[in-house]
Amino acid sequence: MTQHELKTAPEPAGAAAGGADLSLASVTKRFADFVAVDNLDLTIPAGSFFALLGPSGCGKTTTLRMVAGLEQPTSGQIMIGGRDLTGTGAHERPVNTVFQNYALFPHMSVLDNVAFGLKRRRVRDAQAQAKAALELVELGHLGARRPGQLSGGQQQRVALARAVVNRPAVLLLDEPLGALDLKLRRQMQVELKKIQTEVGLTFVHVTHDQDEAMTMADTVAVMNGGRVEQLGAPRDLYELPRTAFVANFLGKSNLIAGDVVEDRGDAVVVAAGGHRLAVRKDRAAAHHGRAVVGIRPEKLKILWPVDAPGTDTNLLRGRVLDTSFTGVSTEYLVAVPGIGTLGVFSQNHGQQLARPGDEVVLAWDTGHAFGLRGDEDTSAGAAEAADG
Repeated sequence: MTQHELKTAPEPAGAAAGGADLSLASVTKRFADFVAVDNLDLTIPAGSFFALLGPSGCGKTTTLRMVAGLEQPTSGQIMIGGRDLTGTGAHERPVNTVFQNYALFPHMSVLDNVAFGLKRRRVRDAQAQAKAALELVELGHLGARRPGQLSGGQQQRVALARAVVNRPAVLLLDEPLGALDLKLRRQMQVELKKIQTEVGLTFVHVTHDQDEAMTMADTVAVMNGGRVEQLGAPRDLYELPRTAFVANFLGKSNLIAGDVVEDRGDAVVVAAGGHRLAVRKDRAAAHHGRAVVGIRPEKLKILWPVDAPGTDTNLLRGRVLDTSFTGVSTEYLVAVPGIGTLGVFSQNHGQQLARPGDEVVLAWDTGHAFGLRGDEDTSAGAAEAADG
């Protein structure tokens, strides 16, 4: 059986070709007095790679367990392919889960592990489908081995093949790469995305790793406190976060609070600590009153004072506190009077590097800034990102 034949093989009852839509409507889950998931609405299109991203305790794993049928919602509705599955058990759902710990049977061969679910359902060509699934994850030559004879990355591929071969309408990935080392995790991120594209299933990936979600997912939902803070394409979330939590949890951000003092038509000017910061209106949540201006560290230019442009907007003078050379770039911490300490990532291309104590100027393009509501807690999400 070829890889193409795997995709067109007979499916278990309830599965849909190419995966299925997954919908959560007003889903809430309470444990005693604790609300783990709070009135969650989500629609995940068939065939997409969707990531639930957030820190520990945000509700992402509880959401996955409810979709899998391992937990039942306190209220709300869960539908797959238009079918209401609320209240049904895990064995009644067209769903498979790939866990971080692989959950392979150590006494079985790799091939028998992959074929296990098919044989339980008495699928006629179980062995042939299992072999095709192993070929899909590039492990066809290791079918006779036991899981204990494989590396961690290979075991994870076997677990993925075992899940994919059952042709679930939705494949759930519960922190599947968390036990792998960094280099192998990066390789598996690419492989997972490739496999999802080839088989066309609906993947729902739960992770606290921002890079992992950004690398693989078509759409990311950033969760916090049982709710979705923001949902969208990875690039959109990174370039235009709508809350301080998203800005800080998804990468790093410099967030500066101030007051809107001027309307320039297409942009507003925010006064902060004696400085003037401009934000385009279409990138700003507040056009008057209090506001927070955000700028990513890599969008800041670090200049010598003699090279500073002649403008009074988006120009901050400060002193270098610390430098960290990383090879590709240098990370600076710069103290700006009236503002505080800002982070700067500067690409290394042979220029003279600033050193602690040097006076520098920070500048940026107005189109690179984003604006948040003035009541935002500028530290929200930063500690959670550091813990992750």
